Amino acid sequence: MLFVFGTRPEVIKLAPVILKFKKNPAYKIILCNTEQQKDLSNQALNFFGIKADICLDIMSFNQNLSDLGALLLLKLKEVFTNNKIDATIIQGDTMSAFYGALSAFYHKVFIFHIEAGLRSYDNFEPFPEEALRNMISKIATLHFAPTSLNVKFLKKELKKSCHKNIFQTGNTSIDSLMYFYKKQERLKEIKINTYKITSKDKIVLITIHRRENFDKKRLEGILKAIVELSKYFCDFKFILPMHPNPNVKNEIKSNLNFCKNIILSEALSYENIIFLMRYSALILTDSGGIQEEAPSFGTPLLILRYKTERMEGVRQGFAKLVGTNKNKIIKEASSILAFPKKINKANPYGDASASDKIIHIIEGFFNG
Repeated sequence: MLFVFGTRPEVIKLAPVILKFKKNPAYKIILCNTEQQKDLSNQALNFFGIKADICLDIMSFNQNLSDLGALLLLKLKEVFTNNKIDATIIQGDTMSAFYGALSAFYHKVFIFHIEAGLRSYDNFEPFPEEALRNMISKIATLHFAPTSLNVKFLKKELKKSCHKNIFQTGNTSIDSLMYFYKKQERLKEIKINTYKITSKDKIVLITIHRRENFDKKRLEGILKAIVELSKYFCDFKFILPMHPNPNVKNEIKSNLNFCKNIILSEALSYENIIFLMRYSALILTDSGGIQEEAPSFGTPLLILRYKTERMEGVRQGFAKLVGTNKNKIIKEASSILAFPKKINKANPYGDASASDKIIHIIEGFFNG
């Protein structure tokens, strides 16, 4: 079985499945890291003690989607030509996931899609992920959907003969999260740059990486809101790990570097992100993964997007969609930070049993 991935979130969500399959001698596992996010994906692999068998080294400075797609197809063709592959496992909706699935389809190989059925029903929110995951669903063999809502969407879109191949499993991100949460339960402080962050600090975690938010007007609204909030709530530490995209990074630095209680850092380790999610009073994010993970700690979220494919958290009261409007972000964040409290509900995205369910279903598939 070939696993194709290239970004840090994919590694985090595939790791529990990879590690369990590696223990089973009945399966030969080939791990292909496209290195779409070279440093971040390798950092995550090291964190889980996993080594890729094949590295495609496709990352380039300021890469565009067309060049990235063309390069992925060419390099993945070699992977399929040089190896006997029975099934390809891909996760989510990245360029690596889509072209991994497309290459498998071209070579008539089974496609197992982890985190299937997420939908916003707007091809440009998020872009290009919404379109990519829709297209993967058309050619996938097995669909592992995190929630009942995801199952509903897939059954609505796919013909009835495919319904037997749709399974609700929960999200594997919760498997990884709970494994490392238990390992770091006694961790009470971390260090970011020269700052010591403790569990007693008042923390706001911020992540901005969505392609839609690279738009100057949208990014400006988010950054102005952060500046205002840092002034109103000067006893909070606003922590923002910067995305490696140079355009976004430079804009963030030029707007936020002068604020005393805003801590800008390079990309943080997964373990540090877990710590910050756990002890934050609030998270401002456009990330999909954090929308799934933060509810495990009861941490409220404001989603810096206009649409989300993860409506379960919104419906359960963990998250609110605020877009990039400065005034709306300030208003909603202020109401939470004035009286911070955790949300005492179960995480709607899973209970840390997803990887076991997925492996059981795949074993059943190969056993007929």
